Amino acid sequence: MTTAPVLPRRRGRPPRLGASPRPDTREHLLRTGVAVLTEKGYSAVGIDEILRLAQVPKGSFYHYFGSKEAFGQALIAAYAGYFANKLDRCFADASVPPLQRLRHLIADARAGMARHGFKRGCLVGNLGQEMGTLPESFRAQLQEVFMDWQARTAACLAEAQQAGEIAPQLDCNTLAQFFWIGWEGAVLRAKLERSPQALEVYAQGFFQLMRAQP
Repeated sequence: MTTAPVLPRRRGRPPRLGASPRPDTREHLLRTGVAVLTEKGYSAVGIDEILRLAQVPKGSFYHYFGSKEAFGQALIAAYAGYFANKLDRCFADASVPPLQRLRHLIADARAGMARHGFKRGCLVGNLGQEMGTLPESFRAQLQEVFMDWQARTAACLAEAQQAGEIAPQLDCNTLAQFFWIGWEGAVLRAKLERSPQALEVYAQGFFQLMRAQP
């Protein structure tokens, strides 16, 4: 995959056909792709729909992505990076107790879904649901993303355990895996019902599970 060099913006007529796309075109395509796929999924969306919504010509798309599969791989990588940064910002906030950081993450996700009328979910979760019809190259990439999210969450839970917020006999790695398995299911149910209820029920049950025993 190649990217166009960063060139200064010029006034006047648009570039001629065949000229290199603007340097921000790739990011614009990725943002558009994430928005569409978090709502509709990969299999239901064609390249033409992405291009129409992004208002980008097909030649510009293929300048950056050799195929829809390559585009999907780039979308997963971009979304994984974006969400890893979100997790780091939330879990590194030492001004609040560790479990409260996780509550903040859940509240932020709930607000994000509500902002879009609960039509959009998690790109990684959506693709996982579709894996039977997706390119096989996506499988390992999606698994790596989940493992990364679980590791970051387990570290936060370990802090909570050290602070006495979680029962000492519980395994934080298993808890983190349990959280993401259940959370993705709750997001799917919230999309189905166009309601935050599933998110709230799951979060309440998860925090009850971790409550420190006397």
